[in-house]
Amino acid sequence: MRQILIPSLMAFCLLAPAVRAGELPRWELGLGLAGLSIPDYRGSDEQRGYLLPLPYVQYRGEIFQIDREGAHGKLFTSERVRLELSVNAGPPARSDDNEARRGMPDIDPTVEAGPSLEIYLLRDKARDRAWSIRLPWRAVAATDLSQVDGIGWVFAPNLNYEARHFRGWGFSVAAGPLYVSEKYHDYYYDVSPVHAMATRPAYDAPGGYSGSRMTFTASRRFPDFWVGAFARYDDLSGAAFEDSPLVKKKSSFMAGVGIAWVLAEAKRP
Repeated sequence: MRQILIPSLMAFCLLAPAVRAGELPRWELGLGLAGLSIPDYRGSDEQRGYLLPLPYVQYRGEIFQIDREGAHGKLFTSERVRLELSVNAGPPARSDDNEARRGMPDIDPTVEAGPSLEIYLLRDKARDRAWSIRLPWRAVAATDLSQVDGIGWVFAPNLNYEARHFRGWGFSVAAGPLYVSEKYHDYYYDVSPVHAMATRPAYDAPGGYSGSRMTFTASRRFPDFWVGAFARYDDLSGAAFEDSPLVKKKSSFMAGVGIAWVLAEAKRP
């Protein structure tokens, strides 16, 4: 179950469409399929392909919403500034299937939650396009669905360009650095003495700079279904953990496509 549930949630967060809330129903439910290609972890030289059920959930409330950015609630909004609560997810990895981590504990799925401050730099409401700086800070927990362990926090400031209506498509591009706690880096890149080998020396990962990231998303809503795609590139050059023996590549790339059919909806009053 955990091998499917969290990757499906992550696929939803990355693939779900950008739409204008006032033009569509209050809520929509649907189901589809997503194909993903994801590294076992950032810095891994082994990549996995997934074919997953893809939930389609859209809720366009005045305060709480579920959309292309995941589940989030508006805490404060103005012409230039918006403060929200948001969530995200990360995939699991079996260590016995990864040569660098063989014999080490598995990587459990992760769930992130916390506030995100969005500051608009330029905004064209007529064409629904905007440049913004986003400052999400999220606490992170790893879970195997039987227990939950806190593994620190992630801060991912980014410059974001978003066009919600471009010839029928919505797309966004975001780029920026990542900064994380030591406990978060420990979870992915530590090698304890008990798991050390001649080819995998013991290593204690520090916190701090965690590389940079660029993400592209695109989607389109049709009358009965929607399609979406994303691509994400991570550059780990200069990251605090780059000397870890578990880092086999200084870059990571993931991508995916999805399609979902809308099965039920509620019109706005």
